[in-house]
Order: sequence, then C-alpha cells, then structure tokens
Amino acid sequence: MARTKAVLGAGARLSDLLAASLLARVVPADVVHAVLDEHGCNSQRIRSFPAVAGVYYCIALSLYPEAAYEEVFAVVSQGLAWASGAAQPALVGKSSISSLRSRIGPAPLSDLIKRCCVPLACLRDHPQAFYAGRRLVAIDGSTFELPDEADNAKAFGYPSSSTVTAGHAGYPQARCAVLIECATHAILGANIGAFSDGERGLAAPLLSRLEPGMLCMADRGFNSFELWRQAKDTGADLLWRCGSTWKLPVQRVLDDGSFLSVIRPTHVPRAQADQQALTVRVIDYELPGVDDAPSRYRLLTTLLDPQLAPAMELAATYHQRWEIESVFDELKTHLRQSRRVLRSKTPELVRQEFYGWVLAHYSVRWLLHQGASSHRIPHAELSFKGHVELLRRTQPPSGAFPPSEAEKATALVP
Repeated sequence: MARTKAVLGAGARLSDLLAASLLARVVPADVVHAVLDEHGCNSQRIRSFPAVAGVYYCIALSLYPEAAYEEVFAVVSQGLAWASGAAQPALVGKSSISSLRSRIGPAPLSDLIKRCCVPLACLRDHPQAFYAGRRLVAIDGSTFELPDEADNAKAFGYPSSSTVTAGHAGYPQARCAVLIECATHAILGANIGAFSDGERGLAAPLLSRLEPGMLCMADRGFNSFELWRQAKDTGADLLWRCGSTWKLPVQRVLDDGSFLSVIRPTHVPRAQADQQALTVRVIDYELPGVDDAPSRYRLLTTLLDPQLAPAMELAATYHQRWEIESVFDELKTHLRQSRRVLRSKTPELVRQEFYGWVLAHYSVRWLLHQGASSHRIPHAELSFKGHVELLRRTQPPSGAFPPSEAEKATALVP
C-alpha cells in the first residue's frame, strides 16, 4: 500500500513561533549567520532556501516529527519571509532540502549548542536549582535508534542481541552524552558517537561546559581518575557515585561519618601516582525500605568541609541526578512523539539531526522557564508536553501581531 505523505495540521505552523520571536530569541539569527560564516557554509547570495533557514529547519524537524520534509520547510520559509517582509517563497523539493542539509553539516549546530544553550535558573527565583550556592548539573548517556541504512550501520553499529538471528538488533543505534541543568532540564552540552563508544569518552568533551559555581553529579559509570581530574580542573565541584572497584583508604573520619581519602591514577609508577593523588571525601549511606535499592551507596565529592555540606544533605542532593532520566524521556517520548527512529539516512545528517533535536528541546525548556520565572514557581510544576504543543499550535496566525507585541505575552502551561 502506498504511503500517504504526512502533513501539518492547520494550527501547527513554525512561522507562528518565528513571528512571536521565540525560536529566534533562543537561537538568534545573527549568531546563526556568524556560525555559518565561521564554517564557510553560509549562503553567499539570496536563495529561495538560505543556509540560515536550513538551520532553523533542522531544529524544526524535531518539533514536527510527524510531518514530511517539504511541509516542515514550508512553515520555516513562511515565517522567515514574513519577518523580512518578503513575498511568500516558492515550494522547495526534498532533494534541495537534503542538498542544503549536506552543505551545512553537523558542526554549525553543535557550535550553536555551545553558544546558545546556557544555564537558565537564577538563585533568587529558583533556589531549588542550587545547593550551597552551587548550580546543580548532571551528566549521563543514552542510546537511540537510527534508520537501518548501510552507512548508518557502518558508522554507528548495532547493539548485540542474542534474540536476533543475525546477531544484532533490528536498527543501528547511536550513543550520546549530555550535560543538563537539573532543575530546568536545560541541556547545556551534548555529544554523539557510535553505539560502541563509551560514555566516558563521549562525556569528556562536555566537561569544558563546567565552570566554578557548579556542582556536577554523575553515576558510577563515569568513574575514572582522569575524567575526575579533568572535571575538577574546570573549577566546578563534583558529586559522583563511586564504583566498588575503587580502593579508598581512610585518611581521616569526619564528624558526620564521611571520611577523607585519596584517588590515584592507574597504570603509572607508584611514585608518580602518589604525586598526582587527589583528595576526595567519601560518603556511604543506605536507603532502607526501598525496593531493588543497592545495599549501599558510595559517593565521592570535592566538597571536603562537612560544615558546608553535611553528608546527609549531599546524599539527598545526589538523587536530583535522576532528573536527567526525565530529560531523556522528554527527548524520546514527548518531543519526538514516540517516533522510534531519527529520520536521517547518512551519518553526517544523523549527527546534524541530533544537534537540532537538542536545540529544539532547549527551546521548549527556555519557553517553560519564562513562565516558571515570571510566576516564581518550580519548573517541575509546568508541563513539558504542554509547552511542546504551545510551540506547535497555539500562537495566533503569523502577521497578526508584530514581534514587539508578542514578546509581552508570557505563556504558562500547568
């Protein structure tokens, strides 16, 4: 049976979003132009589909995962034409869209994340986003499925599966690592690699996003002396769960029951390891009465003073790391409407689509943050799914009001 091309509903127009200056405020057009210029892929002459529109299009793909390429482009181009006072653009075919996407590549969108995806919470309005004056952030990894194309399979690989006759799962998978602000769920950094790439390696480039005044949390899968050292060198404080393989000699027991120890690099001479040793504080605790909970949790932290950061407070704070699991759910379930795989059929366009996906998520979180800040309420009390729908459907027709008036409105979706 022939497939019916998916189209956008009458109310789902990205032009509405652009007219209200929301997406352009998150990812400003002048920044897009600057990044495209730096990568040598900006349009050198007026085109029906300029490169800057191609970047917004890559973000819109994740806002409208159910729609055909041409339909998504139509609302992007209409919004840009309205903003510039130009005539409505001609329709562009799928091959032209793919050609521009290939010319842009993934690097400009990756750079836009670095420039535009900044922490959102402030201590005055959202004290729950901080502990001891430090912004709570977390790092973790996940996987997602890709179209079953030979190039994708070669670049990203399959997860092994004993239940599949051919020895692997039905779709290739990519692995990613992200750094988030826990309270706002804003993604501050993202990296993508093959399924076989380790989370530690994917996380390493994200450490440059850490800075003094942050408290970074991570699960035991990130246990590594070198990764710890790199993260600590950024000036951020760390609170990581520790694996059982690390030997942590007790140096001094503190008043709250935690103790000071040292960690050393491995595979180096003992004298060199002693010279590079780092002091850490170790916190052991249990969660009695919690089904399937480990018998003991062990945390490592750079916060060495028990008066500043008591052990029980740090143990309670650490469990905010689980907010990152909600971020993955927002990405995979609510933003993509449970669409099983990404769209792109080549590795470079998969990477581009991934970074556009992250920018789309940040745009929704930015909008939600405006309501949370205006009304001084926790971000968790507002609906991510509702704000996705707000971006898709509830703006008035483009041109009904100028951007200066639209910016006065504050959305609040409970």
